[in-house]
Amino acid sequence: MAMTKSDTIWMNGKLVPWDQAQVHVLSHVLHYGSSVFEGIRAYKTPSGPAIFRLADHIERLAYSAKIYRMKTPYTQQQIEQACLETVAANKLDECYIRPLVYRGYSHVGVNPIGTPIDVAIAAYPWGKYLGDDALTKGVSVKIGTWARMAPNTLPAMAKAGGNYLNSQLLKLEAVEDGYSEAIALDTNGYVSEGSGENLFLVHKGELITPPMHNSILAGITRASVVTLAKELDIPVREMVIPREMLYIVDELFFTGTAVEITPITSVDKVTVGNGEVGPITKALQKAFFGIVKGEVADRHHWLTKVPRTVAAAS
Repeated sequence: MAMTKSDTIWMNGKLVPWDQAQVHVLSHVLHYGSSVFEGIRAYKTPSGPAIFRLADHIERLAYSAKIYRMKTPYTQQQIEQACLETVAANKLDECYIRPLVYRGYSHVGVNPIGTPIDVAIAAYPWGKYLGDDALTKGVSVKIGTWARMAPNTLPAMAKAGGNYLNSQLLKLEAVEDGYSEAIALDTNGYVSEGSGENLFLVHKGELITPPMHNSILAGITRASVVTLAKELDIPVREMVIPREMLYIVDELFFTGTAVEITPITSVDKVTVGNGEVGPITKALQKAFFGIVKGEVADRHHWLTKVPRTVAAAS
């Protein structure tokens, strides 16, 4: 999928032209994956563009940086303001936002001490991650042969660039085998998550999702779905999930900034439910998109409106 350029990218406190947003080839991040990042969506609403759960995403960015001992030179409030500035400057009604904190150019050695901590924020148009029909027709997935990181190897709670080498292997395998996506198991063989998505099962009217200790990222869309499910009186439970349970559930779906709420209609060529998008998935999609698109009241205060002109972050 070709990337659609916007006009500018925010880098270390200023907006620079898209094609000039560059790093040195010997930057630490290029050699060792030493970055943390977020994926955030801004949605088009009747009152203008609004960013979904901006403060929560930037808080998680700060947590990821702290885990990797990266002292960010900007406060969370400054990074939030920079996100708003970047969307406004590029005159985007809806977009994907990528804040990135990374170790820059100083020396090439595994020891990161002394490398500068740089911050960049891009905002650009981006459609449906798994295809235009994914939300309405669902996707086919496979169980990946690559397991998620074992505890105390890499921190799954951090949304770090290096962690996504594992995700790339899962995704490449799935696509080459004819699937849209993969589901990863943890090192004990229990269900973890997708290559870049959290996972929910529906079984006998109950919504089930793997807990944190199954090497999952604490997803913000995941947390939002739990909130919405409780409002809809859908029972929700975290549970360690054996692989074979994926073959007998009534519904199955991914959640995440990129995929939003995307149904899964088959796993390893085994049909999920009746092979169509299920009623609980549809109800959660309706509740979610109603809020983010401004069609119903933002009762949880999840949206941050983007002013047409925003003061520069400093």
